[in-house]
Amino acid sequence: MADIFLDYKFIGTVKDPREFVGNVIGERRQGKLAADLNILYDEDVDAIYLETAKGRSVRPLIVVKNGKPLLTDEHIRQLDVGQIQWADLLKQGLVEFLDSAEEEMALVALEEGDLSPEHTHMEISSLDIIGVTTALVPFGNFNQGVRLTQGSKNQKQAVGFYASNYFMRMDMDVNLLHYAQKPVVTTLMYDVLEYDKHPSGMNVTVAIMSYKGYNMEDAIVVNGGSIDRGLARSTYYRPVEAEELRYSGGLMDEITIPDKDVRGYRSEHDYRLIEPDGLISVESRVAEGDVVIGKTSPPRFLSGTDEYNLATNYRRESSMSLKHGERGVVDFVMLTENEEGNKLVQVRLRDNRIPEIGDKFTSRHGQKGVIALIVSEPDMPFTASGIVPDLLFSPHGVPSRMTVSHLIELVGGKVGALGGRYIDGTMFNSEPERDMREELRTYGFRENGAETMYNGQTGEEFHVQIFVGNMYYLRLKHMVANKVHSRARGPIQLLTRQPTEGKAKEGGLRLGEMEKDTFVAHGASLLLKERFDSDKTIIPVCENCGLVAVYDARRNIAHCPVCQDSEVSQIEMSYAFKLLLDELKSLTVYPRLKLKGKY
Repeated sequence: MADIFLDYKFIGTVKDPREFVGNVIGERRQGKLAADLNILYDEDVDAIYLETAKGRSVRPLIVVKNGKPLLTDEHIRQLDVGQIQWADLLKQGLVEFLDSAEEEMALVALEEGDLSPEHTHMEISSLDIIGVTTALVPFGNFNQGVRLTQGSKNQKQAVGFYASNYFMRMDMDVNLLHYAQKPVVTTLMYDVLEYDKHPSGMNVTVAIMSYKGYNMEDAIVVNGGSIDRGLARSTYYRPVEAEELRYSGGLMDEITIPDKDVRGYRSEHDYRLIEPDGLISVESRVAEGDVVIGKTSPPRFLSGTDEYNLATNYRRESSMSLKHGERGVVDFVMLTENEEGNKLVQVRLRDNRIPEIGDKFTSRHGQKGVIALIVSEPDMPFTASGIVPDLLFSPHGVPSRMTVSHLIELVGGKVGALGGRYIDGTMFNSEPERDMREELRTYGFRENGAETMYNGQTGEEFHVQIFVGNMYYLRLKHMVANKVHSRARGPIQLLTRQPTEGKAKEGGLRLGEMEKDTFVAHGASLLLKERFDSDKTIIPVCENCGLVAVYDARRNIAHCPVCQDSEVSQIEMSYAFKLLLDELKSLTVYPRLKLKGKY
């Protein structure tokens, strides 16, 4: 006797569980039961679980009987000409949806050649076992699994042509690639997604070689001539917005140039780009601190009498200005209303981004790296036919990572570029490597993709064969221009008196134990005095009891409230340590400071 559970609720028992499961599956395939009903017989606990709940992940599989798929070539022909639809395949029981539970009872074959009498189902396409983005990786079945998922995730961060109506949109932190291209080496998924309408990379010539050690540790060396011709150029868009909010008592914000008697008025230089209506003019070049939208607000707190006496000087300045390190050109200004009918202003800024040292690039195989050097074109190595690579990739990035598909794409891209055609790199169903190598030989190149190259600076031949080919490279949104940050003195936190945190708050750069070690190793240990001095303070300490004393500003003397007339010394310490002493006292712990070496 096996217990039966419907959505984990007990509904009864059955004598022959295997016959019952077979009957349920048979009825479902005949269309008598819902297609999204799934069943599992768990032998270990002798229980049958029926699943109908929403939110389950189900996937379609072809039904297999006696080692042969029920879906035949005739059915596929009828689908092609439109005689039958997908729903008909479900009704006829040729295809069914399985969830993760029922898959436990199924044996699924990847391809028709793998079928045996034990198999119960077959994949509709071998590409089904991976996700949409992973299916964009060409020759993915030659890759290590981890690199495949990394290649999938890297593509989501690529700068590309994200929407054709970008000019009318106010999107947050958007990058737009200027010369986006469709890859020469594609997969089936590129056609399904119509990728050529929203591409996100460029076809470049890559040589796998080192260049004076500059491309060690995942760094890449880029041809400066390629950048001059527009390689991976992009524009960064960011909106700044402000609205006239309404407050209680009929008070509201006002978008305008603030008067000089407004509380918190900045300098005239900050407002120089603002027009009388409080908005900036289009194509104005703005930098850090410049006001983009002028705005004043009523005071935050009102006393009873102030409500009837609201003069201009009571208003406070609340303009929108550029944050620390930002710059750009005003691209578009929009004046509209929000849902409440309040005035809403949106200003879109743009910034031209030319690839620079530190910008991140990746291939589609999880081989990401940053630019370490931009070499002028005459100094770049070149092939016997005069081809100068756009990018130099480190040879050490391949062996331990086993990204064989990275190498195959280089050969495929080379064949596609020479033959003027697209190469199919669909996972499990790609063009054979042997055929591509043979085609490469017919074009007069070595079939293994290697070529003789020459030193661009000396003209000498490199006495090694260098692997050269074409591949699709992506520029990622992680750019130095967004991340570079430095400061000397600046804002500090109220409680600890240490520098604020984060680039947006103009924060300090944290120096940890390891960074301290590098300073010491470089013989720059005096620099630590400055680095660990951010919250230096001088505190009066009682020489008798060792507690923090009190400074009386009116009498200009420091005295100890515990010992009264004892000697008090001024001690230099970190303010954070002074806070620790205070916290210990609040825990009724006596933090006595023993002073010595007075001079």
